[in-house]
Amino acid sequence: MDKIRTIDCGYVEAGLACAYLIVDGDRATFVENNTNYAVPYLLDALKEEGLGPESVDNIIITHVHLDHAGGTGKLISLCPNATVLAHPKAAPHVIDPTRLIKSSIQVYGEENYYKLYGEILPVPNDRVRTMSDGEELIWQKRTFKFLHTKGHANHHFCIYDNLTNGIFTGDTFGIGYTLFRKGKDSLLFPSTTPTDFDPEEAVLSIDKILATGADKAYLTHFGVWEDVRSGASQMKEGLNVMKNVLISAEKTGLEGEALVAFCEGRVRSYLEDQIRIRHLPFGEKEERFIGFDSQINAQGIAFKIERSRKSRK
Repeated sequence: MDKIRTIDCGYVEAGLACAYLIVDGDRATFVENNTNYAVPYLLDALKEEGLGPESVDNIIITHVHLDHAGGTGKLISLCPNATVLAHPKAAPHVIDPTRLIKSSIQVYGEENYYKLYGEILPVPNDRVRTMSDGEELIWQKRTFKFLHTKGHANHHFCIYDNLTNGIFTGDTFGIGYTLFRKGKDSLLFPSTTPTDFDPEEAVLSIDKILATGADKAYLTHFGVWEDVRSGASQMKEGLNVMKNVLISAEKTGLEGEALVAFCEGRVRSYLEDQIRIRHLPFGEKEERFIGFDSQINAQGIAFKIERSRKSRK
């Protein structure tokens, strides 16, 4: 048996974030795990493939943002043979999530934080393996190649799978909700969420993905994107727009909420234009998704501006 299964993690609502279960023979690997609340969905998918938690060899996380890796501690406590594979800069936060928890509570507030993520559990040091840039891991019939990809987060990597000629891209290859899929008119756009947005590095990371020759991308938000070259073109266009939003916002001299609001308006305008150009549906659910991403992308751009201002003082 060989299969890659997309698992909707039910994060906030259906269709927003997923994890992947790779089944190769009688062994399994998870890529991403979302939050503690998603762990039962992951284990149910495993059971439906005729496997148990003892069959899991690897729990791979592209980066430690909690919609990708919040359930790591809980999941590994249930998978006795698994090792967490993480970026060298991500591993310390998996082993000791104290700082991650504190910063997340500051962003979401304590009540919302626990509602979204629950209690983040640490992972024992001896069950974490860091993967260097370009490092390969032979597992079952396939080889995983790990590529460090800055731009969205400094502790981010992507994972190329030679067996399927596909690449698991976390947030590096953007957001491609199934709501906005319509053949050649499907929409893919960058994620510039706090705190490490860097448009130049993000473009270099797109080129790294292209250089693998992968023909499909396994997006965390959401599902399989079937045409890497068309996606790369959209991503580079979108990153250029986000860079121009950053430049124009910085020139305003605005700060705090006013700065975020300025950025949000520009990001939202771009996304709505793209939806209109592609003649994509834009109902109540689509509005919620675009509203969410416009706000969080704007926060990332504003954060970069304010951090840059502080460093110049």
